[in-house]
Amino acid sequence: MNFTGMILLVDDEPHIRKFVSLILKQIGNPIIVEASNGEEALEVYRRENPDLVLMDVSMPRMDGIEALKALKAFDPNCAVIMLTSLANRETIDQALEAGALNYIRKDTPKEQIAKALEETIAAAFDLG
Repeated sequence: MNFTGMILLVDDEPHIRKFVSLILKQIGNPIIVEASNGEEALEVYRRENPDLVLMDVSMPRMDGIEALKALKAFDPNCAVIMLTSLANRETIDQALEAGALNYIRKDTPKEQIAKALEETIAAAFDLG
C-alpha cells in the first residue's frame, strides 16, 4: 500500500506521535500533521481537512471520544481510527458507536499496528 493522504495524529505524548509516525511511513508516504489534545485536533482538522485522523482516547482538555463526536458533528464523513492504551469494552463501544473506523491498542506489537492501520485505511479509502 502507498497511502499518500494527509493524516492528523492526535496524542498528548510526543513520543507516541513519533512512534506512530514511523509506523505510518512504513505503509505509505502520508503527510502527517499533529495535535496534542482534542481541542487542538478540532482546530487542526478544520484548518487542514485531513483524509484520516488517528486519535488517542485519554488526553487533557478534551478526550478522544468527545473529540471524535465533535469531528463527526463537523464532518460526518471524517475517517477516525482510535489509538489507545485503554481497552475496556465500554470505551471501545463508545468509540465505535461514535463512528470510529477501528480501535487499535498502542501496546500491540508494531507489526500488528501497521497491519491493522493498513487494513483499515485500505477498506476506508477503497485501496484494497
